[in-house]
Amino acid sequence: QVRLVESGGGSVQAGGSLRLSCAASVTTIFSINTMGWYRQAPGKQRELVAAITRSGSTNYADSAKGRFTISRDNAKNTVSLQMNSLKPEDTAVYYCNVVYIGMDYWGKGTLVTVSS
Repeated sequence: QVRLVESGGGSVQAGGSLRLSCAASVTTIFSINTMGWYRQAPGKQRELVAAITRSGSTNYADSAKGRFTISRDNAKNTVSLQMNSLKPEDTAVYYCNVVYIGMDYWGKGTLVTVSS
């Protein structure tokens, strides 16, 4: 089992920055594989924003490249998403995701609202 606790959402004006963080608690000795962030805007499907493997390889959505940076701390089982130059179209609920022993686990989500 994995418990995910997200923090850092909120409201910001266009051009501003926010940092999302997610702490994962696991109950076995196995290591977390991929950690990432997804988002879901009203009326849209959930989509990948950024992901990072245990070795540090990253994958970004085209919309996030150059503006968002994902990072993780393997010792603490945390993943963060630094979001800069935010746009109104970034408004969505952001979900932390981890892959652990072959299964996907999701956080409850944190709302990011970007006003123009």
